[in-house]
Amino acid sequence: MAQYECSTCGYIYDEALGCPEDGIPPGTKFEDLPEDWCCLECSAPKEDFVAA
Repeated sequence: MAQYECSTCGYIYDEALGCPEDGIPPGTKFEDLPEDWCCLECSAPKEDFVAA
């Protein structure tokens, strides 16, 4: 499982934890997130995330 960091605000998406508050279950790979998924902290688009 990997982690991805928002290059705008530093929010970390951790595949192992998912994002339950956004309906994303633990174990969801970053590439499997919906294309319109965005940062929970600053609303940056998915493409603004980089491998941490």
